[in-house]
Amino acid sequence: MKTELPQDISDFAAVAAKRFARLGGPPAALRAETDDGVRDAARTALTDVGAFELDVRSAPDDLLAAAVLCRAAGAAALPYPVVEEMLAVDGARLALVNPGAPRIDHGDLAGEWVAADLDGNRYRALPAARTGAKLGPFLVPATLSPPEGTVPAADVNLHLMLGSWRILGAMQQSLHIVTEHVRARVQFGKPLADFQAVRFAVADASVAVRGLYELAKYTICRPESLPGQVRSADALVLRYKAADTARQVLRTSHQLLGALGFCDESDISVLDRHTQPLIRLPLGAEALALRLIPDVRDGHLETLFSGPVPA
Repeated sequence: MKTELPQDISDFAAVAAKRFARLGGPPAALRAETDDGVRDAARTALTDVGAFELDVRSAPDDLLAAAVLCRAAGAAALPYPVVEEMLAVDGARLALVNPGAPRIDHGDLAGEWVAADLDGNRYRALPAARTGAKLGPFLVPATLSPPEGTVPAADVNLHLMLGSWRILGAMQQSLHIVTEHVRARVQFGKPLADFQAVRFAVADASVAVRGLYELAKYTICRPESLPGQVRSADALVLRYKAADTARQVLRTSHQLLGALGFCDESDISVLDRHTQPLIRLPLGAEALALRLIPDVRDGHLETLFSGPVPA
């Protein structure tokens, strides 16, 4: 089975990656924590590659382009809410929140925000100031209005999927960094990569990232004609897999880099801290798994042993 991306999409991904590299990658994201001008430059970079011209809701090719754009943004730890702005509702960025503890990544940026939970309930969101937290440095608490209607389930699904592609990019970059480290770092007279335990750890992380990549491509290309419950289950599974893979890859990265992995001199530290909101919000991996249980029972979740899904 051929799973390669179309050539034009791969070319677009390369262009986006080069443009974000010009911005500075994870070191630029680190500077953005104290210099808001970097976030302005990040939006300019997104505009340059046409991110906000993509019709992610109704054009399949544009959706696939948005997915690889989000992957490139994740790899660069791009300090801007690209998914939220691409899915804007009436000019207001769309954030997915947990109503029990509403927080919005980059919520301090100027502009209006609309919030939705995983059930599609819509809220007006009033973000507060940044808290200066180390994990999720741009994360802000928010006050939500009582529910004011709903947002389409398709928007919630797109948010989950595109956010998962952003996590994928961050994990691919983390794996690349740790692979280069164990090849170059010499301990006891030989590279770390020559130790069997290190090879096993890197291999496990590599398999997890490759599996996430294949699932991400499969999910983003699923036909829109499938029942809504199936599409929602697909999006939840992808986000669960992304969060679970991120936990494994980041744990392995920190173990193999040692103390260096917790210092901002290492890009791993920046990627980890800036990706935490995506990994944990609107729900963490455990809560996402619990939400999937009814879909398994009701047959909305396809597996190798499922029957045909009705059109």
